Amino acid sequence: MYKTYYGLKMDPFIKDVNIKNHYTSKDFKEAISRLEFLKNTKGFGLLTGEPGVGKSFLLRYFINSLNTNLFKCVYIPISTLTVMDFYRALCNGLGLNPAHKKIEMFKQIQEAIYNYKVNKNITPVIIIDEAQFLKNSLLDDLRLIFNFQVDSKDYSILILSGQTPFITQINRQTHEALRQRIVVNYNLKGLSKEETKDYINTRLEIAGCHDSIFTESAYELLYSSSNGCLRVLNTLAKMSLISGANQKLKSIDNEIIYQAQKELNIIA
Repeated sequence: MYKTYYGLKMDPFIKDVNIKNHYTSKDFKEAISRLEFLKNTKGFGLLTGEPGVGKSFLLRYFINSLNTNLFKCVYIPISTLTVMDFYRALCNGLGLNPAHKKIEMFKQIQEAIYNYKVNKNITPVIIIDEAQFLKNSLLDDLRLIFNFQVDSKDYSILILSGQTPFITQINRQTHEALRQRIVVNYNLKGLSKEETKDYINTRLEIAGCHDSIFTESAYELLYSSSNGCLRVLNTLAKMSLISGANQKLKSIDNEIIYQAQKELNIIA
């Protein structure tokens, strides 16, 4: 109903946005430039941020940008795995039939990475999502798995992506050796106040609406309520459109945003 009322040909704030139509924020540019640097230098990368700021989309964009003739991507989204489960997942991702013992899988993984890079000129890209749930024992093993020729060669790329508290975990003295191997580190902060307004209007235009629907004060409230978090902003903006259409309003102001907030239980 709200799409018809506001003349939208699609949901402007849908979660799975077409990568070609993504909004290029300053945060996105900074993060992707670091991943591009990592792509060329290899080694370990750390990507962090609060929930909903766009880490998963950024990773998806990066994965889609990789030349499959030059890179072999292995994405591991479940970080609550045991060490053995992780080894098996990595073996499967590299196209291996996992051995029964950890030491044997360790050798399988190292041989596969070496073979991909040295014999096939393909760089393995290992992406571990939700890294804040990784056990310390697994973090210790990561440094060993990707250690080649007495730590003198980097044959692969490892990206650890997690929520902001993971920074504290990785900075503990026990993980000093692993932290020193991180060559790229970026913390996503979300949209700025100016970008919030531009993002909303850009998404509305892509959906077919070129009219100004939200008032200036509404943009301010959308930013302060979402704190630049894309996930919250998308949900709140969509609910505001639904509320506005239900009340047959052509302009959405603070009152509509407040109503949407209450319905979403963002505020009491």
